[in-house]
Amino acid sequence: MGNCGGKAVILEILSEQRTMRFTGTIKAKLDAKGRVFLPASFRRLLRDDEAEFVLKRDAFQPCLTVYPRAAWDAEVADLRSRLDSWRADHRMTLRRYVADVEVFSLDASGRFLIPKRYLRMADIRQEVVFVGMDETIELWPGEGDELPFMGDVAADLENLVTLSDS
Repeated sequence: MGNCGGKAVILEILSEQRTMRFTGTIKAKLDAKGRVFLPASFRRLLRDDEAEFVLKRDAFQPCLTVYPRAAWDAEVADLRSRLDSWRADHRMTLRRYVADVEVFSLDASGRFLIPKRYLRMADIRQEVVFVGMDETIELWPGEGDELPFMGDVAADLENLVTLSDS
């Protein structure tokens, strides 16, 4: 609270909050233990206090998704706001969504361990492709030249524009 011309005013201190916008595709190799470096270009986008991450199998695609903790918490809060906790099917949806996650931190070198069961889920062997997806990062198998989701982006965008014009 402060004074301005004899009137009481509330002073707000705005903290600098960067919105994470992970973009791009980066290929990396797993070490023998299943550890991989989080790409430096992605690490630079993280807030200084962002130390925890959540890893889970993607609900829609055959890949893994890494959430900075703040992004995960926001997504779970959004999901919960859409569910009725008194409905058994809604509770089951939430349970399935949050049950199979792995919370991790980067080691001093910027690496993290991908558990073997997650590697099997996404069919990741020795190479992984990091795909920036706005506030999250997807992990796809790195073997091969083509990513399974690459297709005709122009047609996809055209369909979206056509739908929004309707």
